[in-house]
Amino acid sequence: MATLTTHVLGIDFENPFILASAPPTAKIASIDKAFTLGWGGAVLKTITPDNLEMIEASQRYATWKVGNKVCGFENIELLSHLTIQQWLEGIKYLKQKHPTKVQIASIMAPVIKEEWQNLVRTFNQSEVDAFELNFSCPHGMPEKGIGMAIGTNAEISSMITKWVMEVAQKPVFVKLSPNVTNIAEIARAVENAGANGLSAINTVQSLMGIDLDTFEPMPNVNGKTTFGGYSGISVKPIGLRCVAQIRQNSTLPILGMGGVANWHDAAEYMTVGADVVQVCTEVMINGYAIIESMKKGLLNYLESKNLHSPADLKNRAIANLSSHETLPKATQVYPHIDDETCVKCGKCVTICDESEHSALSLVGGHIMVDRKACVGCSLCSHVCPKSAIKMK
Repeated sequence: MATLTTHVLGIDFENPFILASAPPTAKIASIDKAFTLGWGGAVLKTITPDNLEMIEASQRYATWKVGNKVCGFENIELLSHLTIQQWLEGIKYLKQKHPTKVQIASIMAPVIKEEWQNLVRTFNQSEVDAFELNFSCPHGMPEKGIGMAIGTNAEISSMITKWVMEVAQKPVFVKLSPNVTNIAEIARAVENAGANGLSAINTVQSLMGIDLDTFEPMPNVNGKTTFGGYSGISVKPIGLRCVAQIRQNSTLPILGMGGVANWHDAAEYMTVGADVVQVCTEVMINGYAIIESMKKGLLNYLESKNLHSPADLKNRAIANLSSHETLPKATQVYPHIDDETCVKCGKCVTICDESEHSALSLVGGHIMVDRKACVGCSLCSHVCPKSAIKMK
């Protein structure tokens, strides 16, 4: 029988699905509800020194939809509005009520040694199971010289990590930003500074769109906006890439995230190195109750693959990632068209002709493939409206 239990840095996760530091973990009552519904843990919405000002904008969310489905989500929301004392009391309450659930304190402070160390010392005495250092918030905080302003600088990231590790009595994860040229470089810097684990990714800095009638950007804050953090299912390929690059350069445990909407997404993250997966945007769209199908789906998958736990899935795809130079290029695939499914719309013919190769033609009611012209790029299979083309 498979189990969802997994173990990271001495922490027991009853399942590998935890809530990311975000609006769904901003209130004690909300986290309480999430734990009751089955989430394995939560990263608390980022805690800061009480004197760090947090004034929110309205509106602060914008979405990109395909039909009615939210594919991309942008936010310019800031950090927690609870005081340190409120968090201490809430953490204690949650641990007493849900002793098996993991609580990770996300923290952020100005680039001042005493500020970081004071936060860590305070929460050392609490019931949190670990720390997550927020070096990566891409909006509001960089203007203050923190958040992404830290995580895009290897030297500053390393320095603060060392400050924290001098006093931390619990495991420390560093949350990395995708808004860098080389995320592995930052990962190596904080690992060398003593970090116990890594979290990736935070949101991607973005501009959701412009209203072409008024020329006002989104999210619209009385006619203006700022660059915000982009999340949702459309960022999964970026998150997977980042986690894989980190795993190729580090053996530290990874809390993976970015576009996780279901068990399948989570499993993909595990195959490229994630030990545990964090979820945010999908919860903000569909609620905490998605956890039930995530747990059931992953458990069924593990059993179907004869794997005992999420740990057995970890890193399974890493060996299949290589440089372009070393990709096997001796074998070519060609499009095979299912005549019963094909509606002879000719879209594949047009796209192939207008995208370099002109290898397809519609002859006598059939799509024909010119193997001398075809390079096996697979574009035709991706644009077919009926999924009638398979590459073989």
